[in-house]
Amino acid sequence: MNEMPEDRKAELDRLWFDAVLSPHRSLGPRAFTLLMLCVVAISFASGMLFLMLGAWPVFGFFGLDALLIWFAFRANYRAARAFERVRLTDRDFTVERVDAKGRARRHRFEPTWARIQVEVRDEDDNELAITSHGRRFVFAKCLSPSERLALADALRAAFADRRDNMVTAAP
Repeated sequence: MNEMPEDRKAELDRLWFDAVLSPHRSLGPRAFTLLMLCVVAISFASGMLFLMLGAWPVFGFFGLDALLIWFAFRANYRAARAFERVRLTDRDFTVERVDAKGRARRHRFEPTWARIQVEVRDEDDNELAITSHGRRFVFAKCLSPSERLALADALRAAFADRRDNMVTAAP
């Protein structure tokens, strides 16, 4: 049996592009704590005012509001654990989507036939997809429209580099 030399195998596994895409969260943990302290302080002060005016049930609703705001932010942070990993090697192009619970789903494409496609809906909205053999997979939904365009350009450049290098490296 004629096996491929190790250096040729390693050459076939070259990494041309690797990026992790995750949703942007502008409020960090420290700012979240500060925001929640402000919300609780305002809710408590407002609730105390109503309590002194004799409307004691309102006090509980202010506490409930602060609790609901905290739960909403926690759910948002939990959802932010989701990400996509985009990789282009000599052998394949993969988009691995990992949800907030850590479950991964990998979509694999043959890079020779894969094409990067950007569908522009209007000036402020677009969609990035990879197409191959009648299959179309939309990814990078967590990015802004301008970031998707920049990613599409970077991927096209990586595909071109890979293609050019594969042609010159062929025996």
